[in-house]
Amino acid sequence: MNPSLVAEVERWIAGDPDDDDRATLRQLLDDRDETELHRRFDHPLTFGTAGLRGPEMAGPAGMNRATVRRTTFGVLSWLKEKGLDGSRGVVVGRDARLGSERFNDEAVSVLLGGGVAVYEMPGALPTPFVPYCVKALGAVAGVMITASHNPPQDNGYKLYSSDGAQIIPPDDEIIERWASSPGEVILADRSTPGHSYISESLFEEYRRHFVARFGVGRSDLRITYTPLHGVGGAVMAELFAEAGFDSVSLVNEQFAPDGTFPTLPFPNPEEPGALDLAIATATAHDAELIIANDPDADRLGAAVRTASGWRVLRGDEIGWLLASSLLAEIKEKGETVATTIVSSSLLEVMAASAGVPCVTTLTGFKWISRAAGEGVLGFGYEEALGFAVDPCVADKDGLSAALALSSLAHSLALEGVTLIERLDELEERFGVHATAQLSLRAGGPEDLPKIRSAVERLVREPPSVLGDLDVSEVVELNRGWRGLSPTEGVVLVLQAMGRVIVRPSGTEAKLKAYLEITPPRDGSLAHQRAAAQERLDAVKENLATLLVL
Repeated sequence: MNPSLVAEVERWIAGDPDDDDRATLRQLLDDRDETELHRRFDHPLTFGTAGLRGPEMAGPAGMNRATVRRTTFGVLSWLKEKGLDGSRGVVVGRDARLGSERFNDEAVSVLLGGGVAVYEMPGALPTPFVPYCVKALGAVAGVMITASHNPPQDNGYKLYSSDGAQIIPPDDEIIERWASSPGEVILADRSTPGHSYISESLFEEYRRHFVARFGVGRSDLRITYTPLHGVGGAVMAELFAEAGFDSVSLVNEQFAPDGTFPTLPFPNPEEPGALDLAIATATAHDAELIIANDPDADRLGAAVRTASGWRVLRGDEIGWLLASSLLAEIKEKGETVATTIVSSSLLEVMAASAGVPCVTTLTGFKWISRAAGEGVLGFGYEEALGFAVDPCVADKDGLSAALALSSLAHSLALEGVTLIERLDELEERFGVHATAQLSLRAGGPEDLPKIRSAVERLVREPPSVLGDLDVSEVVELNRGWRGLSPTEGVVLVLQAMGRVIVRPSGTEAKLKAYLEITPPRDGSLAHQRAAAQERLDAVKENLATLLVL
């Protein structure tokens, strides 16, 4: 076996606090399973678009107690290096995934042992509560143990700065530097001075704030809700009740938190089939709107009943709908809106018409949350079902966004208008913006080089035509684009008709392509949509032949 690999594994075993994980790695050494050891050691987890995220397994490429211990030591060292006051406290929360409580306990022990005060969530709760509490408590940072919408075998570690937004470079680089070779880690238990649980009163303030903003008094709107086996269920049910939505049916099979996600291969509202149970429940209860949160409740999915059946809304469509209801107030307050380079460009057009500044950022809410600079972000969204509808949470929040969308549906219904008709109005006014995605899932972290190679191949040998549209420009995102920081990916501009962006996913082992077509505004809306869809399908078909892992 490779002596350097063996030495690396031995060093990891020596510092691993978990008996089972040490035994697993020792057995792999005894079996001389170099292939599996390379899988676990060659590609350590790093801070991606939304923190650390990967499969629960022993070794640096996995989420485990040793990874959490090292990362939290890196957080302690980051606070010290930047001269940040640990007595202000770090908020620590977790979702209901299988390893989340164990990893939560590890983070709390390391922080307390390092002399940092800890505000701990009293149980498995939605991710948006961590950034909310960071701001509300004036904490120095926040840690959330979650893998959001990833497959059941994954877990993750999300970190927030004192402004309640996710960390950005160089903070992640500082933490990873310290975590890669941690010094002595001191542990302490919850009896240590400085530990406290966050009180129910803070969560009550959250609910009061959003009920006051998006409550409707009383609504006859029939809603079906599912948390997809996640932690949003009880909170969202309470929010609906307090906001006046009395006719809410629950998807009982998916309501209780369950980290095995027994009814879903991928607990992501974007995935085909993810809303099948919700649609069945909604049909049985004659509901008009389906609301879905992902397992940590920071994302919002939705579907609307139409004459021809249920239509699942794309993230861009939900973003347009929310913007249409918020822009007037945002204009009055002098706030800013933001979206990402892979989302539809329609928000920029809508904002310009309303006289509201719109910023386009790199992918991820760590960039969206900071898009307003010294100003206030009134609304931000990304096409991957992430929405921020209020400045009190500096991250995406599927709970408040669910209330905002339900409130809009209620208000429109009083006027005899549906959400689908509102979408028609927006595209009649601002033009059709047809979007689609193409995703290729890799086997795991060990396949990340294949994903990067596919992007590099596209840069070296770009197509001259996609569908029947000329590729008029090729932009390497790692050289920066439109004032944005360098990032992985490539942009293919399709004349004046749209664009394709291809990039590695920052949260999963996937290669993702984001397509947008904006057809000429000739003929009826139906004609424009049909023309856009035809071009979109052709571009997607061509692209699929080029992106091979």
